[in-house]
Amino acid sequence: MSTSRFNIFKTTIDALKLVQRKPIFDKRGFFERLYCFEELKDLVNGKNIIQINRSYTKLTGTVRGMHLQKPPYAEIKMVLCLKGKVFDVAVDFREGSPTFLKYHAEILSEDNNYMLIIPEGFAHGFQTLEDNCEILYFTTAQYNSEFEIGLNPMDPILNIKWPIKISVISEKDKSFPFIDNNFSKFA
Repeated sequence: MSTSRFNIFKTTIDALKLVQRKPIFDKRGFFERLYCFEELKDLVNGKNIIQINRSYTKLTGTVRGMHLQKPPYAEIKMVLCLKGKVFDVAVDFREGSPTFLKYHAEILSEDNNYMLIIPEGFAHGFQTLEDNCEILYFTTAQYNSEFEIGLNPMDPILNIKWPIKISVISEKDKSFPFIDNNFSKFA
């Protein structure tokens, strides 16, 4: 009988889950399972991991996001921090959801072993809280730029409370339009 290598927690948004990995430590260091289909298949709706992506961000205060892919390339993301510390944010973009346009954030770090499981229909982004952060993304769909959309991370309707002053943000991310009466979900 195997022992689970994960603790699974609910968040303020029902479909969004926080998973804590449970490393095994000894005098050599540690061994850690990052993903196990059998243990986490319910969180990814039985889908396979199709891509594993890594990002590196140099400067504290950098914001990346808020990105998502629309169908048929909608994806579930499993996000974890390998190095540094980030304020990781998911925005519910599921039409008809009781938490539509609400966000939930978690601190992900190399020390706390947390990863956020972000369902299809959520926008994702993060802010670095330290220099030299490395993030790993497991996704259930291949990236397709023609199906990517984004929300402006500074949109007052989203009202994301970034914990520190934004130091760097890409032109692409800050050019996503604000939500207004003419807002189209998948424009």
